[in-house]
Amino acid sequence: MTEISFPEPRIGPEWARRRIGAFRDPAAFERFAAVYREAMDGLPEPDEQRTVDTSYGTVRVYRFGSGDGVPLVLMPGRQSCAPLWRTNLPGLRGRGRPVYAVDALGEPGCSVQSVPLTSGADQAAWVDEMLARLALPRAHVLGVSIGGWLAVQVALHRSERIASVIALDPANTFAPLNWKMLVVSLGSVLPGMPEGLRNRLLGWISGGIDNASGHIEGRLIASGMRDFKVSFPAPALPGTDELRSIGVPVLALIAGKSIVHDAGKAAARARTLRDSTVEIWPEASHAINGEFPERLAERVHAFLDGVHAHGQG
Repeated sequence: MTEISFPEPRIGPEWARRRIGAFRDPAAFERFAAVYREAMDGLPEPDEQRTVDTSYGTVRVYRFGSGDGVPLVLMPGRQSCAPLWRTNLPGLRGRGRPVYAVDALGEPGCSVQSVPLTSGADQAAWVDEMLARLALPRAHVLGVSIGGWLAVQVALHRSERIASVIALDPANTFAPLNWKMLVVSLGSVLPGMPEGLRNRLLGWISGGIDNASGHIEGRLIASGMRDFKVSFPAPALPGTDELRSIGVPVLALIAGKSIVHDAGKAAARARTLRDSTVEIWPEASHAINGEFPERLAERVHAFLDGVHAHGQG
């Protein structure tokens, strides 16, 4: 069982006025903390648990495995955190490189935001500072959904430490959010949302599964939606020239059944990057990492091996 130490959380609506993410009330924090601990118990035992300081707050990071290879850093999606990678860590760790799973700043978890995050540049800055505090001169960054957007923002604004980016059906990155995702985003965070309806929205994101709350990851995200208030602006869609300025290799895996964007348009725009490998997985939904953990691990390792072979990471 993984021992989890929660730092003093931000609680209450007054933090929203300061543009700081916070739990809605003490009961909300306790509900989320219980699900978080349960979810962490389903992960392999971390080799290290650290909380590092940045200019924007403290960041919780879990290290799995070791080795001299360039590390792989995992960024979760909206209203989620490190336990999201439960099914992925067994396949991703090993191969001579450590894997770091991060609780993103401004999202529910064990990271604690202290300064507003007002732009993609701010988001990239805390990630870069986190890597510096972890003494990681280079890292591959893998993110799903908003985590994929964040990985691209780091490559845009703070690329010095970035060896490559792996974006799993990234939200508002290569194509705009479509109306379905906007409905889910707005509806899922309304106060007083019936639990059954919230689970239906989660199921819609995840390819229409009937019982999203039957999975610990679904319960974790549902708790984040219900119990935590995110207080930074919606992610901005990068411009075409911005995307073409990215100088590191990018692997973009686009879900064919995604409700987040038009998969074909997202893939076409991703292919305009200077060094991109782009695939549409027709049978995948936005929950691509949970649906295909073994296939994803194989694809990620092959990509990273190729980056290493070309002397880029």
